[in-house]
Amino acid sequence: MTTTNTDSCHFDRRRFFTSAASGLGSVAMASMLQDDGLLAADSQLPFSHFVPKAKRCIYLFMEGGPSQMDLCDPKPKLNELDGQPMPESLLNEIKFAFIQKESARLMGSPRRFQRYGECGMELSELMPHISTCADDIALVRSMHCDQFNHLPGQLLMLSGSPLQGWPTLGSWLNYGLGSESKNLPSYVAMTTLGRGLPGGASSWSSGFLPSQYSGTLFRNQGSPVLNLANPPGVSRDVQSRSLQAINDLNRERFDRIGNPEIASRIEAYELAFRMQQTAPELLDLSGESKATLEAYGLDRPDTAKDTTAGFMGSYARNCLLARRMIERGVRFVTLFLSTWDHHSGLDSGLERYTQISDQPVTALLKDLKQRGLLDETLVVWGGEFGRTPLGENRANFKTVTGRDHHPYSFSMWLAGGGVKGGQVIGETDEIGWGVAKDPVHVHDLHATLLHLFGLDHERLTYRFQGRDFRLTDVAGNIVNQLLT
Repeated sequence: MTTTNTDSCHFDRRRFFTSAASGLGSVAMASMLQDDGLLAADSQLPFSHFVPKAKRCIYLFMEGGPSQMDLCDPKPKLNELDGQPMPESLLNEIKFAFIQKESARLMGSPRRFQRYGECGMELSELMPHISTCADDIALVRSMHCDQFNHLPGQLLMLSGSPLQGWPTLGSWLNYGLGSESKNLPSYVAMTTLGRGLPGGASSWSSGFLPSQYSGTLFRNQGSPVLNLANPPGVSRDVQSRSLQAINDLNRERFDRIGNPEIASRIEAYELAFRMQQTAPELLDLSGESKATLEAYGLDRPDTAKDTTAGFMGSYARNCLLARRMIERGVRFVTLFLSTWDHHSGLDSGLERYTQISDQPVTALLKDLKQRGLLDETLVVWGGEFGRTPLGENRANFKTVTGRDHHPYSFSMWLAGGGVKGGQVIGETDEIGWGVAKDPVHVHDLHATLLHLFGLDHERLTYRFQGRDFRLTDVAGNIVNQLLT
C-alpha cells in the first residue's frame, strides 16, 4: 500500500495500472466503477491488509497532559513519601520543563480511589461517570514518550513525529482506507479551547500527504461551518454551474501538469457544495431526545468566571456531534479539550476539567454502545504526556500546587473498535516515576491503532522526497494485550 508522489501525470497513470491489482488503485477504481453502475454492489476488493475490527475513530485529546496519579494511577507509596526529596540518582538522569532539581519534592495526591466494574479497575473520585464504563475500557498505565514540551509532544502523539509537516493519524487512515461519506469530510477536528493548541492546524494536517486527506476544522463558536448558505441572489443552480466551470478549468490544468493538489482542490470544491445540503442537518440537534441531551449534559449550567466559561455546553455538544458524524460516515473525529496543563492550581483545575468532560464522554460511550456502534468505533482518551510525581517549584511560585510535564510514564484509555475492555495494561513504579511493566511507546500505540483498522503499520507508506515514510517511522510494535 505504497504510493509515489511525482510531478508526472503519465508516470502516475503507469504506476496506477501496475499496482491496481493489490494496492489503493484497486480500491479507487472499484469505487468509481460502482458509482457509475459498472461494478456489482457486492464486488469485494481489498480495502486493508487484513480484516479490520474498527471502521471509525473518535479521539478525545486532552491537551496539556492530565495528571495520571490524580485520575487513574493511584500511588499509595507516593502519598506516604509526600514532601520528601527525589532520589538523587534519578534527578541526575532526567530533564524537566520547569522544576528546579535542587529543591524538588515528591507530592502525593489527595484523591480517593475506588475499584469499579467486574474488572475492579481503580479510578479517582474525579471520574464518577467514566467509572461506570470500567468494563468497557482498556486502561494503559505504561505509556511513555520522548518529548517533554507541549508542541513536540502533541505532534508526536498525533502524527508520530515531533516535527511539523507530518501527516496526522486521521490523515493516514483516510489515505489508507478512503472515505465512507460522500457528503461530509472524512476527517473532522473540533475544539473546546482555553489557551488554544500550540500546534494549531498541524494538529489535524495531512502534512506531506495530498491535502485532500487533511482534517476539516469545525468551529466551537457560532456556526461550526462557515458559508453554508449562498449569498443573496445566488441560487443553487447558479452555484452548481459556476462550480462546474471552475472544475473544468482545474481538470484542464491537471491534465497538463499532473499536480495532485489540483485534484485535491477539485474534490474540496465538490465536497463543500454537497456539505451545504448535508451539514445543516448534521448540526441540527432538535431531533435528539430530551433524555439524550440531558445525558450528554448540554443543559448543564456553567457559572465559571475564568476563560473556560461556557465549556460545559461546548464540549458536551462536540461529543454529541461526534456520534452524529460517525453515524453519517465520517471516519475520524478528534475532539480537543484545552488545557490540562496544571503547573499550579492542580486540584481546582482537575475538578474543573473533569466536570467539563467526564459526563459527556461517558454519555458518548454509552450512546455508541446502545446504538450498536461501539464495536466498530474506536474511542481513544489521553493527552501528549502526564505529570510528575514531584510538585512544581518554580522560583516565582509562592506555594507548590501543581505538577510539571512528565513523558516517562502516563496513562491513556481506549474502548470499542476491537479493543478488549475491562483491563489495565502495564504498571508504573511505586511513586509513578517510570514504567515498571509492559511499556507502551507512542509508536506502539499507533501501530496498534492501525492494526485495529486492518492496516499493517510497516506497509502503509508514502514516498516523499525520496524516502518511504510511515506513521510509526522506523519503530512500533502491536500491543496484543489491547486486542480482543
